[in-house]
Amino acid sequence: MQITRKSELNKDLPIGRKPEWMKVKANLGPEYRKLKQTMRRLDLTTVCEEAGCPNIFECWNQGTATFMALGERCTRACGFCLIDTRKPSEVDIEEPKRIADAVKRMQLEYAVVTMVARDDLSDGGAKHMSNIVTTVRAQNPKTKVELLISDLKGNPQSLEIVFDARPDVLNHNIETVPRLQRRVRPSASYTRSLAVLAQAKESKLITKTSLMVGLGETKEEILRTLKDLREIGVDIVTIGQYLRPTTNHLPIRKWWSPEEFQEFQLLGEAMGIAHVESSPLTRSSYHAKKSQQTAEHKARTDF
Repeated sequence: MQITRKSELNKDLPIGRKPEWMKVKANLGPEYRKLKQTMRRLDLTTVCEEAGCPNIFECWNQGTATFMALGERCTRACGFCLIDTRKPSEVDIEEPKRIADAVKRMQLEYAVVTMVARDDLSDGGAKHMSNIVTTVRAQNPKTKVELLISDLKGNPQSLEIVFDARPDVLNHNIETVPRLQRRVRPSASYTRSLAVLAQAKESKLITKTSLMVGLGETKEEILRTLKDLREIGVDIVTIGQYLRPTTNHLPIRKWWSPEEFQEFQLLGEAMGIAHVESSPLTRSSYHAKKSQQTAEHKARTDF
């Protein structure tokens, strides 16, 4: 029996079973294959693959991907994340050039580069990320660059190294509401992430963050978090449904409906956030170029 009403969907659907709106058809089109070959040829890693992103087929077939820098292993063990947490390898100083080469081969107008947390490095990987921005722009002067960074332990000097590179968007994910922070990402904190975003805003960067829902938060907690983000001037917020990578990860507590995601978007933008990208399948880099353009346009018109 097909159930269409939102209240019934959330009431009757077993938590372990994906609703229809979460199912994605695999489409291994020519652009997907071409991009995958480019990544393998240049020995690059994408968060699309490492994090099991549900939008990989859509994005790759459009010739867009999110590069993952500083290796494939993270020094943190967040309860939602699929990325390997064994001891990281040495920093590859040639990686910025390979990413720049990939951007050029793919003729990207907009490049997103994320990183694993590297708490083993004195600067958390800040200089490496700064070098990526500089190197990508040297080879691709018309390409806009978005960086998605860790909190760099909140170190102001490390953060300034990244901010001084002037990425077109500075993204740092807050991930969840305050009450769930310790369970979801025990090595980070809500207040530290807010401070990172606030410092980026003080540096006059377009700022962005992301929320996962379905971990046990309430609607009121989501709206309170959006208000907190608005108060520090965050420009772009993405909101998407949490998907459990394996049975060893945090369980899904709720499937939020497409209508509820649309409501989050409307309420967030009504608060004054320039752009809220909110849907069940939204991830941090989803529609990144459009989000940046919207935020930039609003900043110009507000000025």
